[in-house]
Amino acid sequence: MAEAVTRRQPKRQRDPRHAIAYLRVSTDRQDLGVDAQRAAIEAWAKLRDVQIDVWHEDRVSGGAEIADRPALVAALAELQASGAGVFVVAKRDRLARDTTNAGLITRQVERCGAVVVSADGVGDGADPASRMLAGIMDVFAEFERGTIRARTTAALRVLRRRGAKFNGTAPYGWRVTADDMHLERDDEEGAAVALAVTLRRDGMAYRYVCGQLAKNGFLPRSGVAWHPHTVARIVKQAEVDHGADSGSGRG
Repeated sequence: MAEAVTRRQPKRQRDPRHAIAYLRVSTDRQDLGVDAQRAAIEAWAKLRDVQIDVWHEDRVSGGAEIADRPALVAALAELQASGAGVFVVAKRDRLARDTTNAGLITRQVERCGAVVVSADGVGDGADPASRMLAGIMDVFAEFERGTIRARTTAALRVLRRRGAKFNGTAPYGWRVTADDMHLERDDEEGAAVALAVTLRRDGMAYRYVCGQLAKNGFLPRSGVAWHPHTVARIVKQAEVDHGADSGSGRG
């Protein structure tokens, strides 16, 4: 009986002039937001005469697992099914802020016969030096994620020591970003805090402040009505925040 011969299927021919683009943001407020990433990729594509066939966008932390990033999963599936030869991101850290996941994504792209390219050009190429640089960028991305998380945890700890009370949420006037890694100011709540602080500095009673907040269209998080104790806590928290900002050493 003749033995069956298993032949490896050849990789699909890939066209380096066609690319699948992947965008990722953790929140709506980032230096490298969706528009900035898209502009960087478009400039890269124009310079190299590359056609972006499909755009995929995730709004998720860079530490999220691949299975929890639907746009990434779709982008990789699109790459597998298409003849595109490039998987392009604005920067290497848009792939992931986790070295393991970044490596897995890169290997999956390469198994398709395509290559991962960063619009900024850092870490591109198949030579040992380029691969080493790409790996270093992945390590730094993971390091930065850990540093930001540690900094946010420390900031929350300082605010708690200064009297801020948390029940799994940020104090009024602040919010925790979607990736649970940052604290950022909430503009609308911040306006209410500013009004309350100003009125108190003018000597107004808390009940009067409550009325003025409601009159100006501001609501507490409960959505019901302002209470003097709530306003007093918010004003005190504003003093805590001011002290934290003064001692943060920003420059």
